[in-house]
Amino acid sequence: MARVKQVPVKRASSSEYFSKQTLAWQDGTTKPESMPMPMPMPGQGRPDAGLVQLVIAVAGIYASFLTWAYLQEKLTTTPHGTPDAPERWHFPVFLNTVQSVFAASVGCVYLVASTPRGSPVPPVIPSRGILAPLALVALTNSLASPFGYASLAHIDYITFLLAKSCKLLPVMLLHVTVFRRRYPLHKYLVVAAVTAGVALFTLHSGKRPSHGGGDKSSSASGSGSSSSSSSVAWGMLLLAFNLLFDGLTNSTQDHIFRAFRPYGGPQMMCANNLMSTLVTGLYLVASPYLVATGLGDWLGMDVAAGGSAGELAAALAFMRRHPAVWKDVLGFAACGAVGQVFIFYTLSTFSSVLLVTVNVTRKMFTMILSVLAFGHRLSHMQWLGVGLVFGGIGVEAAVARREKVAREAARDGVKKDS
Repeated sequence: MARVKQVPVKRASSSEYFSKQTLAWQDGTTKPESMPMPMPMPGQGRPDAGLVQLVIAVAGIYASFLTWAYLQEKLTTTPHGTPDAPERWHFPVFLNTVQSVFAASVGCVYLVASTPRGSPVPPVIPSRGILAPLALVALTNSLASPFGYASLAHIDYITFLLAKSCKLLPVMLLHVTVFRRRYPLHKYLVVAAVTAGVALFTLHSGKRPSHGGGDKSSSASGSGSSSSSSSVAWGMLLLAFNLLFDGLTNSTQDHIFRAFRPYGGPQMMCANNLMSTLVTGLYLVASPYLVATGLGDWLGMDVAAGGSAGELAAALAFMRRHPAVWKDVLGFAACGAVGQVFIFYTLSTFSSVLLVTVNVTRKMFTMILSVLAFGHRLSHMQWLGVGLVFGGIGVEAAVARREKVAREAARDGVKKDS
């Protein structure tokens, strides 16, 4: 019997849209008998998926994440109380904890519901060896959000959205500097375009809008302009830390999916959010005691955690004074949790190519929604910066899609020959 020549293994570079675990699912590099996935392989899709499933997937992602982004900006920018003494929401760890509790609950329900009848539910933590990387993901994920929310005190939400669209940048930076990895030329060009776009947008953003009223006259140019510039620079530095932690989170998740097969997305959703709840919950409990220490003073916890009461008590007191905030907090958490499920549903029902298109357009629609809902005004140069960012993202998505189609065509050709 003649031996069948196997397909040579190709080293495919990861991108913002196609990570290594997705490529492994798509290419079938994990043996079916060792991978009792509770749903169809992400990225392959189901042949019986029709228009109704497509509408559900796309509408679910748009509705969940557009509402999530709207509530995020509303929470961080809306003043409460009287005009003379407005109060603003500044409890990021509490908000992150509520969201992780929701996401862990929804993820566990999704994991059980997606398991075939008669099959055991895959364990959330299948081995001791996975605990350390899962704990690192929970830690970096928990640290990212406070830096992101803190940056919003110094930069506007549109700049925040633009920078958060550049997930490829921190991942590439870590891989090039730490792992000494090389990337194709087009990825460096994409990063250059995105970086230039964010820089152009930031440089032409002018003075940050005053959220508490204040003097709107032009008399505060001298020292006021310098103060505004330093504030924006500080905000961008905080946002850089946020992106760095995002990059560490994504890279560690890649490692988990690659090293602990057949670990799946719903398991990751449950484990990550359960451990994130533990990390942020411990901080909330310890925050009243940390305030009195030198560490608390260095971290500025007298402001961030609501004084000696700690962030948990301060957040609950804030919502007692302003009960309407409860609706935004719970809605924000619910939308984030449900949105993650729709991401996995889209991957399992259709293909990652569709998810690429949905994610790119979702980011653009999020920016448009922010401009319309909150009255942001962008200059021509800022729109040029937006174009550079989404142009770079679009090129990266198009190249990733072309590479995926080429891989599928090559794999189908080999199957026909055999």
